[in-house]
Amino acid sequence: MPDSALIAAPPAVRVRGAHVRLGRATVFDDLAFSAEAGRFTGILGPSGVGKTTLLKLIAGLLPADGAFIGDERGNRLSGCIAWMAQKDLLLPWLTVAENVRLGARLRGEPGGRDKARALLAAVGLEGRADDRPDTLSGGQRQRVALARTLMEDRPVVLMDEPFSAVDPLTRIGLQDLAARMLAGRTVVFVTHDPLEALRLGHAVFVLSGAPATARPIPLPADAWPRAADAPGVLAAQAEILRALAS
Repeated sequence: MPDSALIAAPPAVRVRGAHVRLGRATVFDDLAFSAEAGRFTGILGPSGVGKTTLLKLIAGLLPADGAFIGDERGNRLSGCIAWMAQKDLLLPWLTVAENVRLGARLRGEPGGRDKARALLAAVGLEGRADDRPDTLSGGQRQRVALARTLMEDRPVVLMDEPFSAVDPLTRIGLQDLAARMLAGRTVVFVTHDPLEALRLGHAVFVLSGAPATARPIPLPADAWPRAADAPGVLAAQAEILRALAS
């Protein structure tokens, strides 16, 4: 149940002139990156290349050091972003519905209980609102995390390998669910899985090098979200694997 009023005109994401050093390593040196408005943009790359660092830059969790990070009109993204992490981060002493409302609870905002339950129903967890997280499977916990992300009603969603901890079949189901529930928002997602990037990405970039640069990958023209067994997807997956190995 996406909020159509919120996502009617989501912003693009622009990063220009990003310089980042972590310890003695230069992660980015004048990095440029763009994610188009209302689309899914995937980021691939070897471990340690800077994928999560790029998400943190966009989210404002790292200093920009003179870089521009904002939308296509020159506006900053403050207040526009929701984050979905690799781990579900559900608090075991709260119910499922209370975990969905966690952001509002921490901000002292009242209400939202009906919306939380409606979101849980939308992600296939109707009837589980009063359960504790330890009664859920890994895939169900990630559905709660997705509902919590949607509860924030932000037009930009950053996702850091949110489906990597579940089995392949559950992962494909969660990808389809994310495509449906987040459609129309500007989504930037990090993944180690070329197939996931190809299924969900309207655009896909490979980060490589030190300092890292972002290289776009040509994508098949299949209908989105792309079928995992489509010939064009399988061919593109092989091309991405070659790019990652080079």
